[in-house]
Amino acid sequence: MSWNWKAQREKQAFLALQDGTVFRGWSAGAPRNALGEVVFNTGMTGYQEILTDPSYGGQFVTMTMPEIGNTGINPADMESRGAFAGGLIVHALNPPSNWRATVSLSDWLARAGIPALAGVDTRALTTLLRERGTQRGCLVVAEEEGRAVGEAEAAARARDWAGLDGQDYASRVTCDAPYGWDPRGELTRTFGAEAELPPADMKVVAFDFGVKWNILRDLRRCGMDVTVVPAGASAAEVLAMRPDGVFLSNGPADPAALTYAVATARALIGRTPVMGICLGHQILGLALGGRTYRLKFGHHGCNHPVMDLATGRVEITSQNHNFAVAPDLLPPEVEVSHINLNDRTVEGLRHKRAPMFCVQYHPEAGPGPHDPRHLFARFRALIAEA
Repeated sequence: MSWNWKAQREKQAFLALQDGTVFRGWSAGAPRNALGEVVFNTGMTGYQEILTDPSYGGQFVTMTMPEIGNTGINPADMESRGAFAGGLIVHALNPPSNWRATVSLSDWLARAGIPALAGVDTRALTTLLRERGTQRGCLVVAEEEGRAVGEAEAAARARDWAGLDGQDYASRVTCDAPYGWDPRGELTRTFGAEAELPPADMKVVAFDFGVKWNILRDLRRCGMDVTVVPAGASAAEVLAMRPDGVFLSNGPADPAALTYAVATARALIGRTPVMGICLGHQILGLALGGRTYRLKFGHHGCNHPVMDLATGRVEITSQNHNFAVAPDLLPPEVEVSHINLNDRTVEGLRHKRAPMFCVQYHPEAGPGPHDPRHLFARFRALIAEA
């Protein structure tokens, strides 16, 4: 990786927000201007997993950790088939110094086509997002047709952009066709020898709304034979596979836009055991008659405290979502099972009669703590009981 010290000094690249605020820095990724929703992530590391998490589709991720890039990029820490975040914003972008790195973060971003801005006052940007809420932004790192894009023009582009509200991004990031998750392949190299895995004695169908590979790994670790299906698969198609259970994955953007997925989930509840994570949780909340709403600045990071209301146990969780389920319209047969201790938002639901539960956070981590990983074993137990 070559460092452009002149670009760092001059800080000609910039991020313009919809409210007209501008943050200057230097281009550290692909030389491509872009529009996205600006969020901040409080994780101290895990940027590779974040950038390859399809849930970050359409978003510019601001890392609050000031030093980013030290661990570089390596094949084992991929969470999907490629990069899905719209852009990356950091304070200090460092060259890799970790023995696992095969390429620098900056070079990988350039190859993946993701623009990035380094040298930014990320503390000031994060404070702004907390006070004013999530902002649409225009990332300007290159000229267009031989001319520079001005700050006022970039801010106007941010204001005019449709944003993520009402947008179905799941259909943009999902797989093209059903496939079986193979623990012997390159995608699950972190497993080690196949002999270390338990027998796969349960058949699970997983909806790919933007699924992370660590979810599939954890399902397989619990003895589940996993078939992944596209976001648009129907309930009839899934039930025809005669699964022992159905899993609804994480994913990007607005759950209310996925009316087809809500209808499918509604048709599955009560007919097969169901578990949902993140967007899957929101889809199930809508399918049960609830509603979703946008959070002021979302939950993005690896340190969110969540309480299990049944046990009183508190777990530190990994999260990435801009929308939440409101509890006011949920029917009496559905109970809130988990809450966020920072803002009391709904973090889990449980059906009292049908075999179904879901959580807003990410028990598979990648990155993040493994406190809630036991939920995959809970899903297995739910299937066994059903």
